[in-house]
Amino acid sequence: MRIEKLAREYDVEIKLVHFPLHPETPQDGRLMAEYYASRGLDPDAMYKRMKRMMELEGLPYGQRTHSYNSRLAQELGVWADTVAGGETLHDLLYRAYFVDGRNIGDVAVLLDLVAAAGLPVEEARAVLETRRYRDRVDADWARSQQYGITGVPTYVAGGYGVVGAQPYDVLEQLAQRAGAKKRDGG
Repeated sequence: MRIEKLAREYDVEIKLVHFPLHPETPQDGRLMAEYYASRGLDPDAMYKRMKRMMELEGLPYGQRTHSYNSRLAQELGVWADTVAGGETLHDLLYRAYFVDGRNIGDVAVLLDLVAAAGLPVEEARAVLETRRYRDRVDADWARSQQYGITGVPTYVAGGYGVVGAQPYDVLEQLAQRAGAKKRDGG
């Protein structure tokens, strides 16, 4: 992915910040066709656009029928960042939601993914039951609001930002504008 290439070539730290894209989505989801229709958008055209964008990043993308609330998945993602091998869970969450169309707001689905990642299921269950990382995600959501972020992805560096899937040269210019230096051999 372009952002990973940037991290290899420049002395930058990539930090994912959680964002409430559609926090009003019910836990059991919402039909994508209804969502797009409510905004006057063509579901098939939107799917094709997203599929093209993901292909440019080398990512698979399935034709989902539902959108699901990602709040619990975000909280679980914060936990995953604290355990060895947690990055695997992020990959599985992406695949479950964007490729397989699974409900990542469902605790059973999330725990299946934790098990598939080889992470401690009972610890993850406790994280979800106690909402241990609720405040961390709330803080990310508040930070997103402070920055005026309204869409994903948004890239912010040194007080500058760009919104949307951007070509590599735009991300590189953002890093340079923020004062990032090229790595040796980068």
